[in-house]
Amino acid sequence: MRRRLPAMVLAGVLAGSTLTAAVPVAAQSPVSTLTKSVQGVSDPASHGDVASWVVSYANGANGAASITDPVGAGQTLLAGSLQVPPGWTGTEGNPVTATHPGVRNGGKALSSVLTPPVQASAASTGGDGFTPILQRTPDGRLQAWNVYHHAALTVPKLVCTDLATSTPCPGGPWPKPLNTAPGPFGAGNTGDISSPLEPQYVRDEANPARVYYSATTASSIGVACMDLAAPGNCGFWPLMPRGGQTTEMAGLVQIGGNLYGASTSGNVVCWTIATQSACAGQPYAPIVPWTNTGSYYYGALTVAGGKLFASSVPAAGGAPQLGCFDPGTTARCAGWPASKPVGPNGNITYNAYTAYSTTGAETGACSSTTGASNVTTCYAIDGSPLPAPSATAGLEGGVIAFNPEVVRTGDRVRSFIGIWRGPYPGAAVCHDWSTGASCAGVPSRITHPTVNGGDTRDYGYAYDVPTGCMIGLGDAGVLFSMDPDTGASPCVRSGASVSLTPSQFYCDGKPHVTAYTKARLVGVTPANVNFGASTVKAVDGGGNPVATPGFAPDGTVDLTGVTAGSLTLTASLVLNDAADFGGGNQPSLAVEFNGDAPQVCFRTTISADCAVTSVANTANGTDATGGFSSNTVTRQVAPGTACMPNVVVNKEICGSHSPANCKAGGAGPWVKQAPVGVLGLLNATAYWRVTVTNNGPIPVVDAYVVDDVEPACQSGPFALQPGESEVVYCSTYALLSLFPLTNNAKAKYTPVNGTRTYSEWSSAKACSLLCVLN
Repeated sequence: MRRRLPAMVLAGVLAGSTLTAAVPVAAQSPVSTLTKSVQGVSDPASHGDVASWVVSYANGANGAASITDPVGAGQTLLAGSLQVPPGWTGTEGNPVTATHPGVRNGGKALSSVLTPPVQASAASTGGDGFTPILQRTPDGRLQAWNVYHHAALTVPKLVCTDLATSTPCPGGPWPKPLNTAPGPFGAGNTGDISSPLEPQYVRDEANPARVYYSATTASSIGVACMDLAAPGNCGFWPLMPRGGQTTEMAGLVQIGGNLYGASTSGNVVCWTIATQSACAGQPYAPIVPWTNTGSYYYGALTVAGGKLFASSVPAAGGAPQLGCFDPGTTARCAGWPASKPVGPNGNITYNAYTAYSTTGAETGACSSTTGASNVTTCYAIDGSPLPAPSATAGLEGGVIAFNPEVVRTGDRVRSFIGIWRGPYPGAAVCHDWSTGASCAGVPSRITHPTVNGGDTRDYGYAYDVPTGCMIGLGDAGVLFSMDPDTGASPCVRSGASVSLTPSQFYCDGKPHVTAYTKARLVGVTPANVNFGASTVKAVDGGGNPVATPGFAPDGTVDLTGVTAGSLTLTASLVLNDAADFGGGNQPSLAVEFNGDAPQVCFRTTISADCAVTSVANTANGTDATGGFSSNTVTRQVAPGTACMPNVVVNKEICGSHSPANCKAGGAGPWVKQAPVGVLGLLNATAYWRVTVTNNGPIPVVDAYVVDDVEPACQSGPFALQPGESEVVYCSTYALLSLFPLTNNAKAKYTPVNGTRTYSEWSSAKACSLLCVLN
């Protein structure tokens, strides 16, 4: 018997010992585990049941991870049932797989790559692009998509550039054609959509990867769709037949749930996003004169105060015009009985843009026209004149200007307008509506001398919220970045946005207690970031601001006080230098939480095959800790009605006068009632035969014969395969009686994973004289 010393005694022993150093404890290697469970089925389950398998992954070390889960025998995967945590990639098949390129914080984190400073990528678009369309991949990589403008039907015209490397996106070759039929982007000269002179795009609010654009086919003009996440075409909807004065249309803008455009004939066209169909009564009456310069629409669209404004250059000559359309009345706006001139005769326009008050309210629309003398003209929503913005009012003759990218920060609204020609091979002008003057901190003409020798021929820009950078594109086919606060190129900033909903890491339908912990910059040297100029913003699932303390000096953000069910955190970094980007290093922004181990779930249907008597699943995993496996979960399968054994018993008596014919295996005859006189000849012995047959689809492993008269007839256990019989022979002695004896037998057995069951009784009769009398 061992006795444990009290703690105080033990402490004294140790204190008085002669040991001079503690014995080191060997460091334990981190481990990862998988825990398997099943839901939705009882034990035993039934054929045809749907089992929900859950794998919980407890991660022991950061790094790449993979979970492989074979679909066990006797079950089939329910298509579309695989659920993986955010950041994981799941593949349905056998086995089911889930992979993650870089698990961290025990798998309870979500990250997005930080966009590196975008370097100029000369001719990376391969053609005459117009305005970049920015799209982030699920892991946060920033892409710039663009469509060559004024390109014919069959010409490939869509290009994607990975701005992390300034190289073409995977999935080339690029460019690709645009098509009316939904499906993946094709290749070669196979397109059936031509692009307009000045495209304007609308992102689907419900699915921002879907982009709507104005499209022209051989027979019509209308709305087309491309899905940048799929990626592929997602449809075309004609709005006007092509012919006569209708040759193409200006870009698209959104008002409420509708998209609006203007055709070269001046008509307003309309399409409803929710129903993906043309608006009632469209096309509406013209609001600007017919414009046709080489079949192109010269002009653009904008929205102010819920009204549509369209500029155009009349085909018949004269002054460029600005018209207004009221979606509420589907007619010209009040105060706009006709379109209004925005420049002198002979000038042309490529733009229409919104005017704002100093508080950021939409007040009207402007158009900057080009000619020997450039003129910018603005009108209020009610049709009255508005002062022209100073940034564009002073443009030199011959300079062409395009629709601006609008950057709104609170009440501050800035419009960045691309210009070129005249003295500029490419530049931007910026007007700050909040001050009514050119933007402070940037030149009045923001040129880009470090980009393609300054030859950029700017068309348009796209503002990237996470980085706070402008991505520009122009006639030279050069993608570049620009700092909107300094005008510098490249824009030495970085940023990322992470949307995290902890409940999405679980799929077993049970409540899980979670708590945000922190956000952190991964792979970033804190000294390389100007945290004083950098910002971090957080909103909940409803878009409401969530207070955070901002960046700590080590690049972390304390989130322990956040209680929102969903959190979107956007970090905009002003870099001291870009040393952390490149050389294979890919910095990222990670948001972490504490909670139960994340889960992978899928469902299977248990086979209706009666031979399936159990199903099981075991998951396997690999990560930075090595390989590991889950526990095996098994569910027995009870047979349903269609799969129950059908055991029948036939009790017979020997009808022969010769005992030799009545022994085991004897020829009998075996009958249900022995003839009178047979028992006397057989020395008053009745010979019985009991035949037990399995007529069911599954085996029986523990069948017994039950006889209520003769114990010698009881037998078992014995097994019976489907279609197999067991024959039991027995006898009863001294039956010399006047009365007949009826002997009953039945079988008892237990179906696999079932309950004890009995067959019907079967009887045979041993007769005496009374059998005849009866």
